[in-house]
Amino acid sequence: MTRCPCEEEVLLRIRPTPEERAYIRTMGERLIEAVERSGVAKAMMVGSVARDTFVRGDRDLDIFMLFDPALSREELQEQGLGLAHRIAEEFGATWCEKYAEHPYVNATINSLDIDLVPCYAVASATEIQSAVDRTPFHTRYILAHIDDYADDILLAKQFAKAGGVYGSDHMTEGFSGYLCEILTIYYGGFHALLRAAACWRPGEVIDIEGHGAKEFDEPLVVIDPVDPERNVAAALSVSRMFEFAELARGYIAEPSEAFFCRPPSPPLTREVFSRLLSARGTHLFSITFATPDYTPDTVVPQLRKSAESICELLERSGFPANRIDTSMGEERCILLFELMAGEAPAMRRHIGPPLSARENAEKFLAKYVQEDVFAGPYVEDGRYVVEVSRPFTRAIDLLQSKVLFDVALGKHVRCSMKQGWTVKAGLECWDEEFASFFSGFIGRSSPLARIKRTTGR
Repeated sequence: MTRCPCEEEVLLRIRPTPEERAYIRTMGERLIEAVERSGVAKAMMVGSVARDTFVRGDRDLDIFMLFDPALSREELQEQGLGLAHRIAEEFGATWCEKYAEHPYVNATINSLDIDLVPCYAVASATEIQSAVDRTPFHTRYILAHIDDYADDILLAKQFAKAGGVYGSDHMTEGFSGYLCEILTIYYGGFHALLRAAACWRPGEVIDIEGHGAKEFDEPLVVIDPVDPERNVAAALSVSRMFEFAELARGYIAEPSEAFFCRPPSPPLTREVFSRLLSARGTHLFSITFATPDYTPDTVVPQLRKSAESICELLERSGFPANRIDTSMGEERCILLFELMAGEAPAMRRHIGPPLSARENAEKFLAKYVQEDVFAGPYVEDGRYVVEVSRPFTRAIDLLQSKVLFDVALGKHVRCSMKQGWTVKAGLECWDEEFASFFSGFIGRSSPLARIKRTTGR
């Protein structure tokens, strides 16, 4: 299919230059040679650089060091990290250890961000001993099936990046690079992917190899072509899935370069934030605490779980919520709650059992006739009802109390909050460290709405 003029313009901007390709590949080959010279492991480039599907300016290079599967996990870690350390030092790199399923070394060499990752050289992806063992098979599969789709994949990736739906990390819950590649190959190009995405429904299943061996309940299921028991789209949330679908519909209707670039949006100032918050007439509360010393993939889901549990407590206590959100900073984390009410009456209704459930009804009556209540128990529509005192009449008092520890907080969030947490209300929630986060919260809109508002179309 003929490309739109705007797509040709985008490709000229995002396609890596021959010099960039040659430079990164040369560095990769030097690192592979250094690994294999050790005699203890084979090596290969993986990821978008190896597949030639990286966007210009990406400086990430992944070198996987493939060890004998007979090694124990402890031996793999010891030998893998030892080798990675030696190579990083040989190249004069600054480096540090990072942790995923097991440790690896991240190094900066000649402005390239390089990961040296130990894994097992297994015979097939179904024999993996750790998640990273699967990655070399992904690279081999894409290289064998990419055909003439390299430019289409670049467009798909840039489209997702500009739309804010690219990245399978827990903060984004979007499309990984590998997922973009598989979808583009499966549908047969960028335009075909967009036409299909515009019609997606929850529960969409794609099995490019027709070998799926497991049922999944995620909104989009893309069976990994190298592993019949894995969903490549497992990290994708239903919101990101349909933000991509919305973008696809908008682009099909009116193709524009605006779908491939996202101009930086300066964060709000405290003064603008104050004006917008006042106009909303809602009640904003924040909880901040020290960031747990774990990776974002561990902490972010716990932040969301904690915020949802606290929100449920607020709503049960008479403080209905409009929206909540969370953010993980270097030093501190924040849970943000926008409530429709910051105060509630001293009295609350407590619904008891139906009188037809005689034993429970009698226990309810016996309990509350002994307590100091506003009214009741009385019978209403066949059930007991009692009007009792509300433990907290102000949301801020609840958020400052230790009842928060009675709900399902994330393990590491709970530990951090045990050391102390700070609650603020209204304009006092504003925090320069989280200025972009607050800006996104107050000005939240879908990707297509943002484009239409920016372009005036």
